[in-house]
Amino acid sequence: MPQFERYIGIDYSGAQCPDSSCKGLRVYLADGSRPPEQVHPPPSPRLYWTRRGLAEWLCGELDRDIHTLVGIDHAFSFPMAYFDRHQLPRDWPSFLIDFQRHWPTDDRKTYVSFIRDGNAGKGLKRAGDRSWFRLTEQWTPTAKSVFGFGVNGEVATSTHAGLPWLLYLRNECQLPIHFWPFDGWEIPQGKSAIVEAYPSLWMRRFPREARDGDEQAAYAVAAWLQRADLSGSLGSFLNPSLTPAEREVAGVEGWILGVV
Repeated sequence: MPQFERYIGIDYSGAQCPDSSCKGLRVYLADGSRPPEQVHPPPSPRLYWTRRGLAEWLCGELDRDIHTLVGIDHAFSFPMAYFDRHQLPRDWPSFLIDFQRHWPTDDRKTYVSFIRDGNAGKGLKRAGDRSWFRLTEQWTPTAKSVFGFGVNGEVATSTHAGLPWLLYLRNECQLPIHFWPFDGWEIPQGKSAIVEAYPSLWMRRFPREARDGDEQAAYAVAAWLQRADLSGSLGSFLNPSLTPAEREVAGVEGWILGVV
């Protein structure tokens, strides 16, 4: 018996500012057992999704009380070394609040690069080192550091752009959402959930057809989540084999679904 009714895959983009139309921001939705289909933004002069528009749409969808599993392609937290350097409590909700105060990348007309350069926010007081990796990234050979700006296949910009919108969803959605694994490794029945996804794990498992790279990434996330739930294997991925110490670290740093 599947736990979820819908599966949403999001290929994220940290380009430009929160209200910019981003070609790299793509959304696919699989309803029940039907194949994923692309979800386009509401009609407007903007051709593609904006980060703000996507967060508002997603909040509305999750408030419809249709049990939904959402996979988003950016990191949800930072390595433990970041918490230690900045003497932060090892608590994910507190991390999100502190990050948004220093990296207000959800502010209008604010680029990630503006904060990196010291022209907005207080991000220089919350910097990291590109040599730092989360435990889940150490287990994933091709994963990049969340502080590795400017490298091929980087996730740093999208992560720094996306984290404030996780806080937005946590605060603004009327129905409670389970953010995995921070709210627990087991997702309660009847709750929608948001997980960190890494499309590179799954993109080659599904025929590409006429989709471009960003579309294929979002499609693969939605399709894999759907397949794992319908096949009954999702539960094993939600409960990776970790030692108690590793589980404690991952409860702060987060975990990429599918990394075992």
